[in-house]
Amino acid sequence: MKYKKSVYRSLVLITQFGINMLVPIFLCTAIGVYVGKKLSMEWITIPLFVMGAAAGFRNIFIMAKKIYTRDD
Repeated sequence: MKYKKSVYRSLVLITQFGINMLVPIFLCTAIGVYVGKKLSMEWITIPLFVMGAAAGFRNIFIMAKKIYTRDD
């Protein structure tokens, strides 16, 4: 069975959305856990998690904006 290129492009696009969202969240959370344990400030994980989520949403927004303007 032969697939069109658009199916593969859509799969790659969905994968990119997931990676662009999850990487900042995991990195900021890991940094928060590390810094929290080092400096005995466990609460620092929560603001860094929120910052990672905001960075992920920003990445998704920029990527979607580029894709939308390219299609027009």
